[in-house]
Amino acid sequence: MNEKRPEAQIHRWLAEPLPSDVRRSIERLAVAEDIQHIAVMPDVHLSGDVCVGLAVATRRLIYPAAVGGDIGCGMAALPFDADADVLRDAAAAATLLKGLQACIPAMRHPRKTMPPELPAHLSDQPLSHSRLERRKSRDGLVQLGTLGRGNHFAEFQADDEGSLWLMLHSGSRGMGQAITQHHLAIAGAGRPASALASIDAASDAGRAYLADATWAIAYAQANRLAMIEAICELAWNLFRIPANRNGLIHCHHNHVQREAHFGQDWWVHRKGALPATAELPGIIPGSMGTASYHVTGRGCEGALCSSSHGAGRALSRGEARQRISQRQLEREMDGVWYDPRLSNALCDEAPSAYKDIGSVMRAQRELTRIDRQLRPLLSFKGG
Repeated sequence: MNEKRPEAQIHRWLAEPLPSDVRRSIERLAVAEDIQHIAVMPDVHLSGDVCVGLAVATRRLIYPAAVGGDIGCGMAALPFDADADVLRDAAAAATLLKGLQACIPAMRHPRKTMPPELPAHLSDQPLSHSRLERRKSRDGLVQLGTLGRGNHFAEFQADDEGSLWLMLHSGSRGMGQAITQHHLAIAGAGRPASALASIDAASDAGRAYLADATWAIAYAQANRLAMIEAICELAWNLFRIPANRNGLIHCHHNHVQREAHFGQDWWVHRKGALPATAELPGIIPGSMGTASYHVTGRGCEGALCSSSHGAGRALSRGEARQRISQRQLEREMDGVWYDPRLSNALCDEAPSAYKDIGSVMRAQRELTRIDRQLRPLLSFKGG
């Protein structure tokens, strides 16, 4: 008779009771091989085989599904030497939205405007398979400096002192997805369909995944920085407002890395969880119409030094599209500039599709310290 595998230690920081499907998903993960610790963040919600809003520690196995497809997805925030009143009127907001649409593509650059090659630190680092190399030279090139869709955004915000900030959320675009799918196919070969695919970190396959994931993180960072440069140039050309690049905050929330906790070394996977080691700066966004926060980590060991990466979905995209009308979205976005032509496409991104960010922040006071609260002024998303 097979012995029952011991369950992982689970620590929770919750803003509300767990839905039954989320609870079952975490319980399945807890009995998977080599899963030792799970930290559940207050923005946790169902997403594929592993929930968003988890930090997971293993001794030797890597679980690509516990990182997610958008490897390196993360946030950037940048202050401008300007007052937020620059966006007080509709004409200024419309001009900025039009400019953002021109300089930040949602999906890919037109070939006539794309750069001739990837930056050297990306082009010179080979990926583990020729198929991925071909994707790098094709999709990696035309998608560098693009936003993506869904919950990815560029947002202008005001802090409590009335100063102007940019906040950006994007990831590794199609490259992260391609890398994840490639390694999941290798990890899942010969396994039952119900088994969560894993890779031994010390194996050739494990080293290949980790190297490709490191590349995807670098790509995601370069992607955000390329968009920031384009937006800074736009803001200067339109309004003559300079960015304060010394104030840049940059972090990511989908990764796996070696870390020490509880006196041991672990492979810590974060899928929609922000690293929150002591004194580490971070960014926790709300939704299109609600507050966001700049934070500093408190280094809570039980949480694997992690925190939420945002508000977290309260409704799946399908549920949101059924329940939230275009008129409701427009009411919820009162006071925030956005492109009203996209209202129908953005119903699944309405503030009411997300959890209350205030409740999420209160639930994780042990994990992060709030440094700055920001309110949205203008939200730009790909339609």
